[in-house]
Amino acid sequence: MTSTQDLRIAAELAPPRAFDAACRMVVDYLARVVPLDAWAVTRVADGRQTMLVTADSAYGLEPGVSAAWTDSMCQYMVAGTTPRIVPDTRAIPDLERIACTAAEQGIEVGSYVGTPIVTGDGSLFGTVVGMNREPVTTTLDDQEPLLDLLSSLLSSVLEADSAAVDTARALERAVSDAETDPLTGLLNRRGWERWLAREDERFRRFGDPASVVMLDSDGLKTVNDTEGHDAGDRHLRHTAAVLRSAIRSTDPLARLGGDEFALVVQVGTEDAEGLVMRLREALDDSGVPCSIGTAPFTVSDGFPGACAAADAAMYADKRARRGGDRT
Repeated sequence: MTSTQDLRIAAELAPPRAFDAACRMVVDYLARVVPLDAWAVTRVADGRQTMLVTADSAYGLEPGVSAAWTDSMCQYMVAGTTPRIVPDTRAIPDLERIACTAAEQGIEVGSYVGTPIVTGDGSLFGTVVGMNREPVTTTLDDQEPLLDLLSSLLSSVLEADSAAVDTARALERAVSDAETDPLTGLLNRRGWERWLAREDERFRRFGDPASVVMLDSDGLKTVNDTEGHDAGDRHLRHTAAVLRSAIRSTDPLARLGGDEFALVVQVGTEDAEGLVMRLREALDDSGVPCSIGTAPFTVSDGFPGACAAADAAMYADKRARRGGDRT
């Protein structure tokens, strides 16, 4: 006789545990039962709204497409000043204004549907949003209970998936000796590359803001040539200490080899630029100046794209510093 503990269900019947998989199911379902021209799940962060998952037959919306939050109809829905279901955007002045601006760029939004996705502490994560080029003549109001159900589902999956990722990250921070640079105690290149590989899918899943910062010591060669390699090692350890003191303990910091360092700051673009300015000042004041380049993580290009762009920016900064021109 089979006990209940032995029962197993088919894989296709198992509920989604990953947030992006749940988003895909919700968007595809809405596209079937409420056939508007486009449905999407978006992330709102750093003053922008970014598409995470889309089902689009008219607008060309793809994951990674981003726009200013101030240009989004969702801002009014989230604030509670407009309905979540608007069959004709011309009926709502705030939405009509945004629709007119979008129409000037060839994007017609005749109907709008939106509902928020919230985090465990009740703050806004993003939205489920639907759009149609023409106003919808049939009523959409009876779909409001469905929106409540689906946004609640995504909020619950988001909370569970975020908690699972946080737990995994805590375990992963117990870095093995094979991933640690023995001179500075930072991640080595192997540890850095493994961190990027693990986190790339997670950051794409949630659309979290982040920027890659690449650094290259401006004075190590001179120290090695004039004072010897022991002094050079002290120079590198001091550089690492200055960097570590200026960032959060959860932000990965690595020595990639030689005089190259790298880190990921898990904040928006504006805050990342402010941090880079503080890093530059701290390094200069401590006598360990570095050339620095930074680039934002994007859903479309991921960490590989951000690393390449930050590296190019760092070398451009190094050329400018050597030429005495950092403007």
